[in-house]
Amino acid sequence: MIEQRESSITRDGSSTLYSTRFEQHYHSIHGAVQESQHVFLDMGFKAVQGDHPIRILEMGFGTGLNALMTCLQSNRPVSYLALEAYPLTPEEWSQVNYGHFLKAPTLLKSIHQAEWGTNRPISDLFSLEKVPVRCEDFTGSTGIDLVYWDAFAPAAQPELWTADLFRRVRSWMSPGGILTTYSAKGDVRRALMTAGFDVEKLPGPPGKREMLRATSVGKLKN
Repeated sequence: MIEQRESSITRDGSSTLYSTRFEQHYHSIHGAVQESQHVFLDMGFKAVQGDHPIRILEMGFGTGLNALMTCLQSNRPVSYLALEAYPLTPEEWSQVNYGHFLKAPTLLKSIHQAEWGTNRPISDLFSLEKVPVRCEDFTGSTGIDLVYWDAFAPAAQPELWTADLFRRVRSWMSPGGILTTYSAKGDVRRALMTAGFDVEKLPGPPGKREMLRATSVGKLKN
């Protein structure tokens, strides 16, 4: 199947793309920027205590929105690692309006034009490494403080919402590391708990009643 990605405007005025491969939007149609701000920045980034450098893993780089918003709001050094199995082409990412919507067109362009597979400084406080790989094929990292779990919905990519994969990701995380996701499905919550996370339900972004935040606690069991 030839992948096609079509742009549309969400209810907060920011845009998203629609994937014909997965029959899913990349962001909430109720507001792409609002969703990113609530799920990943407010409930994730701002929940990491202290002012020490922070290492972030994003599962599903997609349009680059989460990376852009994190870079714009960083008040401490951030090392950002993003995994993306299906990178956008320049023609596709240029369709999204986040650069102008967030008044940072040059920054968005820098994020998308950064070389894949190499850690690159984007700003004084933000470095980015984009890896074109499936999460289940990634060999791993260490010292992850925060995970943005932004894969397509479990119905579209069930292999990315399993206890086994969450357990692998947890092994890369620092003690007390946080994972946030827009999904609040019972199967996802149970998979996270099976993987050894403490899981809490939180109020969701516009259009969603709940979301999940998981914390890595205790020693990882084999």
